Amino acid sequence: MGRKVTVATCALNQWALDFEGNLQRILKSIEIAKNKGARYRLGPELEICGYGCWDHYYESDTLLHSLQVLAALLESPVTQDIICDVGMPVMHRNVRYNCRVIFLNRRILLIRPKMALANEGNYRELRWFSPWSRSRQVDEYFLPRMIQDLTKQETVPFGDAVLATWDTCIGSEICEELWTPHSPHVAMGLDGVEIFTNASGSHHVLRKAHARVDLVSMATTKNGGIYLLANQKGCDGDRLYYDGCATIVMNGSVFAQGSQFSLDDVEVLTATLDLEDVRSYRAEISSRSLAASRVDPYPRVKVDFALSSRDDLLLPLSEPIEWKYHSPAEEISLGPACWLWDYLRRSQQAGFFLSLSGGVDSAASACLVFSMCCQVCEAVRNGNQQVLADVRNIVGQVTYTPQDPRDLCGRLLTTCYMASENSSQETCERARDLAQQIGSHHIGLSIDPALRAVVGIFSLVTGKRPLFAAHGGSNRENLALQNVQARIRMVLAYLFAQLSLWSRGIRGGLLVLGSANVDESLLGYLTKYDCSSADINPIGGISKMDLRAFVQLCVERFQLPALCRILSAPATAELEPLADGRVSQTDEEDMGMTYVELSVYGRLRKIAKMGPYSMFCKLVNMWRDNYTPRQVAEKVKQFFSKYSVNRHKMTTLTPAYHAESYSPDDNRFDLRPFLYNTGWPWQFRCIERQVLWLEGSGQQDLDGVD
Repeated sequence: MGRKVTVATCALNQWALDFEGNLQRILKSIEIAKNKGARYRLGPELEICGYGCWDHYYESDTLLHSLQVLAALLESPVTQDIICDVGMPVMHRNVRYNCRVIFLNRRILLIRPKMALANEGNYRELRWFSPWSRSRQVDEYFLPRMIQDLTKQETVPFGDAVLATWDTCIGSEICEELWTPHSPHVAMGLDGVEIFTNASGSHHVLRKAHARVDLVSMATTKNGGIYLLANQKGCDGDRLYYDGCATIVMNGSVFAQGSQFSLDDVEVLTATLDLEDVRSYRAEISSRSLAASRVDPYPRVKVDFALSSRDDLLLPLSEPIEWKYHSPAEEISLGPACWLWDYLRRSQQAGFFLSLSGGVDSAASACLVFSMCCQVCEAVRNGNQQVLADVRNIVGQVTYTPQDPRDLCGRLLTTCYMASENSSQETCERARDLAQQIGSHHIGLSIDPALRAVVGIFSLVTGKRPLFAAHGGSNRENLALQNVQARIRMVLAYLFAQLSLWSRGIRGGLLVLGSANVDESLLGYLTKYDCSSADINPIGGISKMDLRAFVQLCVERFQLPALCRILSAPATAELEPLADGRVSQTDEEDMGMTYVELSVYGRLRKIAKMGPYSMFCKLVNMWRDNYTPRQVAEKVKQFFSKYSVNRHKMTTLTPAYHAESYSPDDNRFDLRPFLYNTGWPWQFRCIERQVLWLEGSGQQDLDGVD
């Protein structure tokens, strides 16, 4: 009959500039797709070189090695008799493009450049690439000699075209093009394209998965058709975690769902679908048919190949499924844990070192390592040989097979409670109990000897001895004494990370984990170069409220009752003297605001793009039932004052897993000055005038505030 097609998409854990590893993963995905009967295989965006090459895209080496990998793919017997769609950078007429290279049986069919580049948030594609702006037009691309020798082609089509096989028509989108107001799939669908492909490099953000799925589903609900989405997965060398979610959708229904988080380096999805279902779906939408009759045609590249076979009458079709979403707490338990695993195995370190304070944040970091260990054990049980080889390499034992997450955690995680005279017995016990329950190798020590030595040096030189405020000292003395405690903990953390395994006769060093959440970073509620300074921070992009929900999830999921005491305790840095043996300092009291308020400020500042005056105008309505305009004004002023005073700390912030859309990450996501006029005189004066007007008018209706 020739109407049923089997198509494949995939999620690959590619690594920037790992051309050898990337090639092997691409070949493996093509082999799996062929074994499942697919005749079209779609891969992630820029999969040959890895998406996160950043300024390496400027280098001719990156282009050269990408071409060499393409040559290896073309001549591999694995790629025969299947249309392969791979991503790589291509230089055309001295302009660099982000491209799909589509080939079949050693012949390149089309090079399709990206037309809409992602250039917001973490994306900077316009820095390295130019968009193809000539809609429905193609050039001749002169192939390099190394490719000509294989394909026996001198030129190939380069531009905005579609493929016409014997039985259907296929059109490409690349990542951002799906998210634009005028996505190419609309015009392509009206011109008769029945199969849309989208190669993505889309990273994880909490609560984002539904948006991606909705866009793909809506694309085919309105226009009919089959839509394949491929995505990268894993950590390819920086703060981002690409979260898979490869999918196949037809006429608005999902037929295949890939995992959002997993330790599998190669995941291939296939679906067998009936092209007549697309045609009948489209035929009954009269408005679509009218629009299609007026559409400008796309250049078609004829392909002597069919995705279907003549004798497909008995070929079973795939059935629609319901997409299954993770809750935010589940996303936290899985995403950062997978990111930690990629970072650990690729950095060639022997594990992690974590300062465990007995509070929620460090407990969350510890739980993420334990979640990672659970996923590693599960992957090994499921027969993942790559994970088994990686874990054996990390622990340095060629016969080791992880079965118990607690045993593995004891090998990979060293926790340390660094007590001072300001530490309470309660936090010490909470840290010790959690370490016992997750199985980490736990150390307890006192920083007081080091603290006395450092302060003693200062006193010896200056003849002055600083005191805590509780002992009659000034605020300057009080803050300096808190900071020196925190910084001594950082120095000790790195010392133990380098030498604690050596002291136990075990090879290797440890990665130091941070545990400052996104809200504390936003406000700067941390000591510069303290124990929040680390190699990586798995929770640095997650809000305090989401972390509490995650820790609560861990209580039931991992059977960790020690977390209950941690959750019920007030958040405290324990840097000031105890009062009658009890904590006298809490985070929210120190900050002058709650974590809930901090999350609101963060979202309005970053997501809603609000400065002080706009934020006041927003909050004076949002909080009208709880605060007067004067109180709202003081809260906004306090936030912006503290935020701007501490913004310089963002320049040294530990690289953190990106999970939140209001992250203050200074590296690439949130680009702002770090030297402010912290008095905000003009802005605060505007707020003050508005407050005086509201107080003077005495009106309760605030709808007119603008």
